[in-house]
Amino acid sequence: MLKFKTVSSLEKIFSDEDLRVSECRGCSALRGETVSFQVALHVDERQWIEVGLESAFEGAGVRGVEQVPCTMPSYGFDDNFLRTTPGLYPNPLMPLEDRLWVVRKKQWQALWVSVPVPTDCKPGKYDVAVKIKTVAPGGKALDACEDVTARFTVEVIDAMLPPQRLIRSEWFHGDCIYSFYKVGCWSEEHWALLEKYFANAARHGINMLLTPIWTPPLDTAEGGERPTIQLLDITRKGDQYEFDFTKLKRWFELACKCGFEYFDFAHPFTQWGARFTPKIIVNVDGRDEKLFGWHVSADSPEYAEFLKQLMPQLLEVVRQAGLEGKIFFHISDEPHLDHLAEYRYGAELLRPLIGGAPIIDALSSIDFYDKGVVGIPIPANDHIEPFRERGISSLFTYFCVSQWNKVPNRFFAMPSARCRIMGVLSYVYDLAGFLQWGYNFWYTQFSLKQDIDPFKVTDAGGSFPGGDSFAVYPGPDGPIDSIHHEVFTEGLQDLRALRLLEVKIGRQAVLDLIHEGLYYTLTMKRYPQEAAWLLELRRRVNAAIAG
Repeated sequence: MLKFKTVSSLEKIFSDEDLRVSECRGCSALRGETVSFQVALHVDERQWIEVGLESAFEGAGVRGVEQVPCTMPSYGFDDNFLRTTPGLYPNPLMPLEDRLWVVRKKQWQALWVSVPVPTDCKPGKYDVAVKIKTVAPGGKALDACEDVTARFTVEVIDAMLPPQRLIRSEWFHGDCIYSFYKVGCWSEEHWALLEKYFANAARHGINMLLTPIWTPPLDTAEGGERPTIQLLDITRKGDQYEFDFTKLKRWFELACKCGFEYFDFAHPFTQWGARFTPKIIVNVDGRDEKLFGWHVSADSPEYAEFLKQLMPQLLEVVRQAGLEGKIFFHISDEPHLDHLAEYRYGAELLRPLIGGAPIIDALSSIDFYDKGVVGIPIPANDHIEPFRERGISSLFTYFCVSQWNKVPNRFFAMPSARCRIMGVLSYVYDLAGFLQWGYNFWYTQFSLKQDIDPFKVTDAGGSFPGGDSFAVYPGPDGPIDSIHHEVFTEGLQDLRALRLLEVKIGRQAVLDLIHEGLYYTLTMKRYPQEAAWLLELRRRVNAAIAG
């Protein structure tokens, strides 16, 4: 017997438990928005199904939610986790080959339906019908088939979702792409794959791209290396450096074509302390040498001279690409307070060379801002309050492996609402930007193993909570989305809708609407945990926009 239920995108359907979620049969949406929902399925015996979709919306599609293993659900647990144990978790959204999907015996599984609302769509109610028919293996017709239809109604509001104002960077690891697909770095095959992943990232609201002018010194064990991914071709002749920016110009052109607006350059000093230089390959006397790296200290006069020669030419390339005012620099990722002196040295070296471009870094000690060594701090969302109290006008935040206690994050083991709420909180905190470090980190911690299967190793070798280190999986010829990738994008749509409503009724009135019925003010550690609250808030926001 084929059973089904239509549910929201904020439910996670586990294959080893009964379905205990509420039905969701519709929602409202703005023009230019993508709506998602799920159809949960259950059969008594293993069964092939054929899936059809009837919709007035061109581009609507169906994918299958697959389960993947996770040995590290989180470093710790509060009371807002779905599970605390290792096991199988729903996450990748797999394309259906020839519209076919296998439903396993006595296990609830889900289909994920995405409905992009056209920008020129007329207001009104539109039905989406997911037609499911049991078939023989391989899709052959059965004499006696079961045929069911799951229906969902999208009410389109007569308003356009505005452009995204939030700067969102989710660090892109180009070396992971050529490592996994076993193609040469900067080969045409590599560039073709980069375009597919660039387009996917931009489509999900990632609008700032980590740019590897040299191999980013991220997630690398001290003294170790990750594969070289360097856009600059550099030659040293005596004391002078020559820079070939051909690959960088192609990178800018391709990324802008795919929808990126901003670029942040790879860190010029090592992670967790700014004590050494990044790996930089330079051609010296006809041979490529690792001229800088762990063997060269951050305060090397030779490295300072290298940066002084590079930066004016780099800024000219930026100007020619029309990207002035769209670039950001880093110093070192996640420095601690005892690294303040090293960080200050790096900032004071770089700042006069970059023409007023902002320096941004993930760090959680307010001293870096109070002492003026970082212009735009990016505190973790569980350390943001002191920074907020300073009234920083362009405040960013981030979450990663350690943000498990009360604050939003995207771990497999967390409810999807805990990921999507970040959009509403970004409005409440009036954030300028958001950072997450792992769009596609498909290595183990410290990049020690570079040949993992991300469908089997979802937690960087048991080191990072499942869901933290990547948002997309490597498909045969391009990216495969995840639940948390889609749900965070829904949060960004919430944020954009709130911004639109603000134009109409003012910021304070929007804040009042958000807090309607609550007896407390939303913070990063205190917010409604129920999916139903988020869905109802969005309904009220759309209703207010409709007027």
